[in-house]
Amino acid sequence: MRSWLRSNVAMLLRRIALLYFVLLLCRIVFYLYNRTLIGPIAAGELPSLLRGALLFDTASIVYADLLFVVLSLLPFRFRERGWYRSILFWYYTAVNSLLLVAVNLADCVYFRYTQKRFSSDEIFFADNGNSLQLVLKFAAENWYLPLVGAGLIWLLVRGYGRRIVPRSPLASPWLHYPLGTAALILAVLLGIAGMRGGMTRMTRPITLSNATLYAPTSEKAHLILSNPFCILRTINTAGTVRYTRYFPPEELDSHFTPVHRPDSSAVSLEGRNVVIFIMESMSAEHSAYLCPELHEGGGDESGYTPFLDSLMSRSLCFAQMYANGTRSIQAMPSVLGSIPSFKQPFVLMPQSLGKSRQLPRMLRDKGYNTSFFCGSERGSMGFGAYARSAGIDRLLSREDYEQAHGTGDFDGYWGIWDGPFLQFMGEELSATPEPFFAALFTLTAHHPFVVPESEHGLPRGRTPNHKCVAYDDRSFRRFYRRFEHEEWFRRTIFVFVADHVSSEKMDESTRLFPGNHRIMGFIHTPDGALAPQRLAQTVQQIDIMPTVLGLLSNRESYFAFGRDVLNEPDREPWAVMYDTEFRVVRPEGLYSFDERRMTAAPCEGDAERVENRLKALIQQYYGHVEVKNYTVEDHDPVQTD
Repeated sequence: MRSWLRSNVAMLLRRIALLYFVLLLCRIVFYLYNRTLIGPIAAGELPSLLRGALLFDTASIVYADLLFVVLSLLPFRFRERGWYRSILFWYYTAVNSLLLVAVNLADCVYFRYTQKRFSSDEIFFADNGNSLQLVLKFAAENWYLPLVGAGLIWLLVRGYGRRIVPRSPLASPWLHYPLGTAALILAVLLGIAGMRGGMTRMTRPITLSNATLYAPTSEKAHLILSNPFCILRTINTAGTVRYTRYFPPEELDSHFTPVHRPDSSAVSLEGRNVVIFIMESMSAEHSAYLCPELHEGGGDESGYTPFLDSLMSRSLCFAQMYANGTRSIQAMPSVLGSIPSFKQPFVLMPQSLGKSRQLPRMLRDKGYNTSFFCGSERGSMGFGAYARSAGIDRLLSREDYEQAHGTGDFDGYWGIWDGPFLQFMGEELSATPEPFFAALFTLTAHHPFVVPESEHGLPRGRTPNHKCVAYDDRSFRRFYRRFEHEEWFRRTIFVFVADHVSSEKMDESTRLFPGNHRIMGFIHTPDGALAPQRLAQTVQQIDIMPTVLGLLSNRESYFAFGRDVLNEPDREPWAVMYDTEFRVVRPEGLYSFDERRMTAAPCEGDAERVENRLKALIQQYYGHVEVKNYTVEDHDPVQTD
């Protein structure tokens, strides 16, 4: 037994466990130092906070020490030599003293001033000539933190066990090398899983915003985070936000402003519930109502969304609706917060955790119960994390569904089939006090393009996704049939909007801009309070939030990059997105802008005015990203270099 406890694997596990303990101590110090900002922690919050802390500490340790793990497990005898063990010791001590101890303790002071954790942005702070002076000043003012750091570094050195010479208990090379290689491969695979935050196919690499899944407030989410995760996970967005300031501050708002000050509503549906369906891959071309020319004479004259088409004919239908991005994660801030994504998905930017008042938070402050539904695993794909940061209190996922209905409706890939999960949503809303706000993200219309075996009579279609689209359409029909007689249902504003176009395209026009951004979008009120209208003007995802607020007769000033399509005639219709350049869809045609000049514009139209408006939007967007603030209260057109 003694030989096994002194083996390379056992010593490595001891050293990794010590890192978790040191990070726990750092987190305790961080909380004690900033408890007035973070707030008291209730006993019931501890299990979730600890789970989140374990997730982010694992990522931090893997980022800092995966090389150390690999070097420790190389299945060669020279790893027992003195010179090799010295390399491992100094790597472990130096790297973890800096990245785990020093940076996390520095966060104690830094957070007090910025309310954010130390990330790659702060690396560029070293460009200042007085950086060393400031560091020494902060160290002197907070002299007890260097003492704590020295104590933690001593713990790392002492607990490393440098005097212990690891020996393999396997004397036979026939066992030593194969088992050693297997241990090395297993460690690398576990390390990759630790970096990503999980091992399932639904898991995407965790980002800073995932901390909100484990904390009741954004302040406590910062308590969960740890470094070097925060630094290395944001390295691609490191440094000051760089953008061109096209206009002087005093002129900027005259070209474009994200500040809305509503004073009237053409239609008043104040106090109604709001439900937003964000539909996976619902391209406009799936609909015979939106694109009849693509279905005539093709054997699919009714399209693949006959029920949704019937709703569109009785709704405020956006006939020319465009997605602001091409990825699901870009749709969330566009729809719920009227914040587009350009060169990088907004949710993946560290600045996305800045101050904001998005649609869910605004309604929550007005007394609405807020919830978000997604049939995937809790925390997967970043949806729940963003929903929480946008102001949604209750997250319901695959785990909640299976607790209520068992495990038989998992699709084997992404989550619960959309059909039963929509029914689950209706059941939950029936038990939710009004008024409420809810959003649901569908999953089924996605690769690998499968539907439940029990579903018969679905059209095969012209693309692999058409059967899934038809299944989702059938699922919405069943949802309406079951709940349309409920009182809450008749008092609800239903918003249907796609996240982006499908990867499987039927027509050549959908493969080209702007067809590759044209999606379904409409607003339906079951009692007909919102008169049916097929709106021909250009509409984009970021117009959803302002339009919903207008329908609810909101009078609070708010921050949004979109427009209220019913109540803001002074804001001209357009849709803006980014691929290799900034693109604009306008009624008169298409524009392209490479950040220096217009590279494409229609023959007819006011190109200069559109260019100035687009420049102002870009400047406003990155200006607010730079200061990490998306609210009216702190909107300041004055931007300095």
